[in-house]
Amino acid sequence: MKSSESLVRLKEFQVNDKRRQLNQIQLMMSEFERMAAELEYQIAAEEKKSGISDPTHFAYPTFAKAARQRAENLQGSIRELRVQQDAAELAVEEAEADLEKAEALEVRDANARSTKVG
Repeated sequence: MKSSESLVRLKEFQVNDKRRQLNQIQLMMSEFERMAAELEYQIAAEEKKSGISDPTHFAYPTFAKAARQRAENLQGSIRELRVQQDAAELAVEEAEADLEKAEALEVRDANARSTKVG
């Protein structure tokens, strides 16, 4: 196998790996968003049941308070994942650019070999 072919295979692997990482981040974000929405629904139900919707009220339901904190933590995690998603998208773009360069190099090498043979 020629070195340019090996380089292309390596770059393809890197692109696929970066895409997989980006996909995992996006899946985690959607799961966290789903969990946060479910917690918000549970908070609303608990507040309706107790008749108290002010988290600072002394009789505010403990479950709603804990669920609200978990939902806030999930929102913080989602914000952190958005930063990671931006970085992962950039890494995918860079890996794709590297792959294009490697493929161009392979084409150039193949053309050079074919002109030497002919």
